[in-house]
Amino acid sequence: MPELPEVETMVRGIRQAVAGSLIVGYEACPNTCRPLTVRPTLDRQAALCVGHTIVSVRRRAKRVLLELDHGWTFVIEPRMTGLMLLADPPDVGHLRVVWQLRHGGESRSLWFWDRRGLGTISLLNPAGLERAIGPHKLGPDALELTADHWREICGRTARPIKVALLDQKLVAGIGNLYASEMLFRAGISPLTSACRLTASQRDRLQAACSEVLLEAIRYEGSTLSDGTYRNALNQSGGYQNAHRVYDREGEPCPVCETPVVRIVQAQRATFYCPCCQSRTRRRASQK
Repeated sequence: MPELPEVETMVRGIRQAVAGSLIVGYEACPNTCRPLTVRPTLDRQAALCVGHTIVSVRRRAKRVLLELDHGWTFVIEPRMTGLMLLADPPDVGHLRVVWQLRHGGESRSLWFWDRRGLGTISLLNPAGLERAIGPHKLGPDALELTADHWREICGRTARPIKVALLDQKLVAGIGNLYASEMLFRAGISPLTSACRLTASQRDRLQAACSEVLLEAIRYEGSTLSDGTYRNALNQSGGYQNAHRVYDREGEPCPVCETPVVRIVQAQRATFYCPCCQSRTRRRASQK
């Protein structure tokens, strides 16, 4: 489930403790779970990273990047249930890999935990990094979109806007949960074709995108009913308490009290208010 706010929270949670640290060990954690996708092999990754320093920790879309002093970069994609942790994992049975770090006279561990094992860990040189997550693979970051970006993104596809928002080649970082929330905030039907959005609707969507994502980051992400997502210190996020439509099928809309509807688009659940987000409604205020 981790989307942009959750991954950004992971990055902020580990950055101070990890940046500037020397990697003194890197290995798989004992478990009987399905193996992760690791490229190159874990032994090869260890040979390339041990003895080198993590010079920066940053995010690219829904990925955590650990940049090393010799130009190689760990790219960790949490996907459905992956977490980057500094302390107290939800359980030890789903710990996958551990980086043993030293910074000055202090030692600490950084873990990757993944219940379902769908996450990936790659260690890439600069050319490989460009091929994997460069602009031809991922669109502009959702927190950096300008009005021109939105006009171009929407003009490139006739797909429903909710489906278009999930296309990482169009816009990087938005997932299913936050797409529903920002479309509600903007008063736009998820069924509306992206290319048919008016300039006013695009402006509202631009504002809603920034507002929802920044609010979710401030609340350190959303921990849903399965309890999977946790921050770097194994604490729940808080933004789930502010969801207006996501996972609220049948509950009253917080604006008009019309029951929230659930539909399926591109094999993903979409939640919306059929009144506030009617395709014939020209303007809505969901703030």
